[in-house]
Amino acid sequence: MNSLATFMDWLKTSQKTVVLTGAGMSTESGIPDFRSSSGWWKNIDPHTVATVTALENKYDLFHEFYSMRLTGLEQCQPHDGHYILADWEKRGFIHSIATQNVDGFHTKAGNKHVQELHGSIQTFQCHQCNESSTKEAFIQKETCQKCGGVLRPNVVLFGEALPEESWMVALKDIQQADLVIVIGTSLEVYPVNQLPTMTKGKTVYINKDANPNAAYFNLLIEGKAKETLQHMQTLL
Repeated sequence: MNSLATFMDWLKTSQKTVVLTGAGMSTESGIPDFRSSSGWWKNIDPHTVATVTALENKYDLFHEFYSMRLTGLEQCQPHDGHYILADWEKRGFIHSIATQNVDGFHTKAGNKHVQELHGSIQTFQCHQCNESSTKEAFIQKETCQKCGGVLRPNVVLFGEALPEESWMVALKDIQQADLVIVIGTSLEVYPVNQLPTMTKGKTVYINKDANPNAAYFNLLIEGKAKETLQHMQTLL
C-alpha cells in the first residue's frame, strides 16, 4: 500500500484526528515571506523586531514591521488547502486544528475548532493594559484610549509565553487523538514542535522538504500543502 493510500485509510478509520499546521500552509496563499523581503528589511533579523524589547524600546521599527505584514496580508486569501480542511471538519474527518500561523485563514475558510498557538495578527490590544483595540488604530499609530499605552497585534512575540488556553486545548486534543497530521512546518520552533510526540496515535508529516526532525513520524509525505490536500480530497 502506498503512502497516500495508507494515509487515507488512517483518516477514514480514525475516531479523532488533529491537524497541526505551520508556515508552509500559509505561503501558498501568497503571504510574503518577510525573511526574504527586498529593500532594507532583508538586512534586519525578524528575531530582533518581533520581540517585546523592540515593542517597548523601538516602537517605530516594531510598528513599521507589523504594518508591512498587515499590508501584505490584505492581498491574500485562504487557498484550496484551507477550504479542504474546513470541509474535512464538517464531514467529521478531523476534530480540530492547532496552528502556528497568525493569519486567521483556517477560521476564515470555515474551520470552527482552531487553536492559534502563536496568537493572531488580526486582533489588537494595548501592550500596557490589554484593552482591546482595532487594526485601524494600530495602523494610524494611535495610543490606547484607556491608558495611553502603545498598541500591538495579538501575536506571540519572541520571548513571550504561548496563550495558555489554546496550548492546553491543543495538547489535550493531541493526547487523545488516534491520528495527528502535521502540515507545512519545519518542526524547529519550541514548544510546538513537541506536540506531535505527545500522542499515542499515528502521526503523519506532510511537507515539501524532507526534514530530519520528522524521523519519528509513522508516515512521511513529501509535497506542498495545497497540492497534497487537493490530491487527497479527490480520494475521499
